[in-house]
Amino acid sequence: MKNRRALLKAGGAMMTLLVSRAGFAQETSILAVRVWPAQDYTRVTLEGRNALKYTQQIVKNPERLVIDLEDVEFNSVIQSLPNKITESDPYIKLIRAGRNRPGVVRLVIELKNEVKPQVFTLDPVGQYGYRLVLDLYPAAPVDPLLALIEKPDPADAATGQAAPPESGQSPAQTLDDKNTPQIARMESPGADDPRSRDAAADSRSKSGGKGKMTRLLTVAIDPGHGGEDPGAVGKAGTFEKHVTISIARRLKAKIDADPLMRSMLTRDDDYFVPLQQRVAKARAVRADLFVSIHADAFVRPDANGSSVFVLSEKGASSTAARLLAQHENAADLVGGVNFGVKDAVLAKTLLDLSQTATMADSMKLAKAVLGEVGGINRLHKGEVEQAGFAVLKAPDIPSILVETAFISNPEEEQRLKDDAYQDKMADAILRGIKRYFAKNPPAQQRMKIALG
Repeated sequence: MKNRRALLKAGGAMMTLLVSRAGFAQETSILAVRVWPAQDYTRVTLEGRNALKYTQQIVKNPERLVIDLEDVEFNSVIQSLPNKITESDPYIKLIRAGRNRPGVVRLVIELKNEVKPQVFTLDPVGQYGYRLVLDLYPAAPVDPLLALIEKPDPADAATGQAAPPESGQSPAQTLDDKNTPQIARMESPGADDPRSRDAAADSRSKSGGKGKMTRLLTVAIDPGHGGEDPGAVGKAGTFEKHVTISIARRLKAKIDADPLMRSMLTRDDDYFVPLQQRVAKARAVRADLFVSIHADAFVRPDANGSSVFVLSEKGASSTAARLLAQHENAADLVGGVNFGVKDAVLAKTLLDLSQTATMADSMKLAKAVLGEVGGINRLHKGEVEQAGFAVLKAPDIPSILVETAFISNPEEEQRLKDDAYQDKMADAILRGIKRYFAKNPPAQQRMKIALG
């Protein structure tokens, strides 16, 4: 009997041990945590070895988002998450992380303002394992037009509402390069142009319906990749997303320095923007042009040169172009898009580009930019290339994609990191844009062009 009790006791202990180890084996290790703060939204990403199970709730007074992670090991990685929050984060005040109950780790995210969170999981892709994504959007969405308010419209200047140009500088003066076309004042826009009706009405009310008025030419600049999506990575460790934002900022500064032009960035920092939203942002500001900036990569390190692409309806112009488009279109998978959200506005954005005029204008813009880019770097091909890039599918905005150089080529990778090269590339793109505008004024606009 004594031996039997001892055996049962030992068996019970063994069973407890087995259950405990089995329970431990089911716990998921958090491999990495990342935080991407931006004015558009803040993203928090937790990457696990296995699929992450969670529940969420919003708690009021004060505003908090509570996430319970089931069967997750409370390790040093998740303990480091609170330290990744900065004071400048627009939406997160602080994060607390700890064990809530056996087998459950709780995250409490204290918020600075009311948010509309999107919480979703992603399967492994590329360099990433299983991810849980917390996207904290403001309750009142950021208006892309706000970024353009700082620069007064020429209509205001024409009616005396804006500061006059510096002495000796004409309203049409742009670059110092005398070979660059100068875009002069636009006269009253056609009544059929929806992008200028409001401006026209505003100008008429200020001037009593007399005189000429102008509007700024708006260029949407799209720095490729960002945040969770690094884009291509050079041999020396250069991220495409860093190169593209740097060139884009330079181009924006040059455009904004022109009294008759203004620009917006689809992202102004290191965060991810889905492809559809990039197009939607450009349409929201009624952009006249859309320019997406990238740094090419190929399996062979000797591939080199710059390229300019437009959308193709009938297939890519080459195998390399098709592969590049597939890579760029996969950005949503790598960056992480909540495909569970059905946005009617975005759904309408990616229409089949059937407007012949828009495609023709895209080709004209591409040729103008390609001619200028060829002056600072070898061209990968001597002609505009075509492929099915999702980011070029704005149905009413001439759109191009500029591959500034091959980041996979060690020599060009070093060039892409060079401030002088980035500046020359921005100058070349701007010259191409101005050459396009000089010959192709926006629809329904009567425009005087002065060639320098």
